[in-house]
Amino acid sequence: MKRKMIAAFMTGLMALSLAACGGSAAPEKEAAQEAPETQEEAQTEEAPEVRESEGTVYKVGIVKFMDHASLNQIESNIQSELDALSGDGVTYDYASYTKNGQGDPTTINQIVADLMASEVDLLVPIATPAAQIAQSVTEGEDLPIVFSAVSDPVSAGLAASVEAPGANITGTSDYLNTNAIMDLIFSLDPEADYVGLLYSNSEDASRVPIQDAKAYLDEKGVKYIEKTGTTTDEVSQAVDALIAEDVDAVFTPTDNTIMNAELAFFEKLSDAGIPHYAGADSFALNGAFCGFGVDYAQLGRETAKMIDEILRGGADTASLSVRTFENGIATINTDTCAALGLDMEAVKEAFAPYVTQIVETATQQNFEQ
Repeated sequence: MKRKMIAAFMTGLMALSLAACGGSAAPEKEAAQEAPETQEEAQTEEAPEVRESEGTVYKVGIVKFMDHASLNQIESNIQSELDALSGDGVTYDYASYTKNGQGDPTTINQIVADLMASEVDLLVPIATPAAQIAQSVTEGEDLPIVFSAVSDPVSAGLAASVEAPGANITGTSDYLNTNAIMDLIFSLDPEADYVGLLYSNSEDASRVPIQDAKAYLDEKGVKYIEKTGTTTDEVSQAVDALIAEDVDAVFTPTDNTIMNAELAFFEKLSDAGIPHYAGADSFALNGAFCGFGVDYAQLGRETAKMIDEILRGGADTASLSVRTFENGIATINTDTCAALGLDMEAVKEAFAPYVTQIVETATQQNFEQ
């Protein structure tokens, strides 16, 4: 009964042009709790157990923050793993409930509201901004959320702790070891004395890694300059400014805004002889010299397994730990490496003490499926 009343409420709310949902569903929820339940309605709430023997279909709503290589890779691996996990009377239906927020908070807000009205059984926001919006829109509800690729869920206000998130939300983290990327910069260029920090100050996921980078460089006595942008044009202008400053290298954390713009500016940096180090392999796929971090295909598959543990296995999101992954995979763009005049074997030798794996890629739009 509760889910039916929420669906009715959300439909009415959208008719009034819902733009900022927040906790506005709370009064309706209280009304639902006060209304007496009939025996028939009580049996309806137990429907998943009854349907199990006949075949249960779980509706999984996937909300991707925006369209770029890393998030696309995560999305496709969540879907393929859900397909693999379907069986034994359970089917995961995501096809009609997979949406792209296009990097727009208002759009994502509406998408989440629409998915709730469609009575999805679980939400999967991909990337920190999408997860924060999903958390806000579903506040006061018991709809489980499994986020994916949230760099710092505690600082982002999504979890009380990694070990025990404490509410209806948990997921997978692509936490970045910033010091390891800094080590790569100086392993290849020990004489580097000026580093550019390129990021979007609108993304919470970038805040802590940038702080960590500055602390590392301060301790090492290396000068740095920060440049930011929130659109592709602004990012391109920020890159122009870094080139004018004649920095020795540029660092970007797992920043969706910069990732989305990489294809538009990577040649500027390589033509200027400035290597770009970033916090995901997709940056290298789109032209950056080096991407470093977690395996996003693995992260997507693990996200799907958590969905299965909650929906099929009955795991509690409040106590299901956020899953983290080992950093250490360096992805080097061979085209950019050559454009910078670097020898690939020399790069591998310099990086070897600081990485667990080195992967080579060429510049392209997206990962091959």
